[in-house]
Amino acid sequence: MAKISPLMLAPPLIFAAIAGMFMWGMTRGDPNELPSAFLGRGAPDLVAAPLGDFPSFDTTVFADGQIKLVNFWASWCAPCRVEHPNLIEISQDIPVYGVNQKDQPEDALNFLAELGNPFKAITTDTKGRQSIDWGVYGLPETFLLDGGGKVLLRFTGAITKRRFASELGPAIKAAQAQN
Repeated sequence: MAKISPLMLAPPLIFAAIAGMFMWGMTRGDPNELPSAFLGRGAPDLVAAPLGDFPSFDTTVFADGQIKLVNFWASWCAPCRVEHPNLIEISQDIPVYGVNQKDQPEDALNFLAELGNPFKAITTDTKGRQSIDWGVYGLPETFLLDGGGKVLLRFTGAITKRRFASELGPAIKAAQAQN
């Protein structure tokens, strides 16, 4: 009877260990959820950089006592175009501040001229540095802030009617009840 070398057992054992790690990774929480290091903490700094004649803003507006949204967007971003009508609707109830990321000013201005402006004020982030400071993973991303500038929610992706009703809307109502 032939002896089995221990080295022959190594490949199946390694495969089983890797498969086990993949299975564990697939079952741990919501794969679409991107955690934010700023939840429950003050919003990172923003430096005012105007876009055209629109009012600009910096971090000082975050502590005005009102809940608000900070939306990172760009004219070249297709999901930003999808969510834009919903931002206009939301802006009727709470202030929405926009951060235009890595965009040409004339393209951003044309985007707003075509679709309307939901933003109370707009700051540009031409190099993407401020977006990195906020931990923005991809556009669009929206942050819900309380009246003191604390980050309550990070919302990744386009704000659609369905996602607003199930995720962002309830978070806004909860923030309004606490404010």
